[in-house]
Amino acid sequence: MAYARQASAVQLSGNARDWWGHAEGVYTRGSAPRAGAVLAFRATHAMPMGHVAVVSKVIDARHVLINHANWSRPGMVERGVMAVDVSDAGDWSQVRVWYAHTNSLGLRPSPAFGFIYPSTETASADTDKDAG
Repeated sequence: MAYARQASAVQLSGNARDWWGHAEGVYTRGSAPRAGAVLAFRATHAMPMGHVAVVSKVIDARHVLINHANWSRPGMVERGVMAVDVSDAGDWSQVRVWYAHTNSLGLRPSPAFGFIYPSTETASADTDKDAG
């Protein structure tokens, strides 16, 4: 969480699992990837605090590069790693992320809320959808 706050213009605090809710009314949220947005992951058994990552580049509607910390191992910062939308609806609700230990995309999808856009973003037709 500290890494995403430092590496983005989204200034939220608390556990990553809470960023989506904390962003309501403060930042625009949506399901379309944009460079500079924070991808907010839901809490799971494997990641009870959730996870947040900063989009560094949009490749296409279902592929982005992200910068994040503590994914492949505690304390490790990873830059420019692949994240892929594997949801049936194409809404980034299920995401597979590059995992260094296997040198491939993760073996299982991780549930996500969607994207939190920096304050400088303007609203569009797909924003402010509550993906959760």
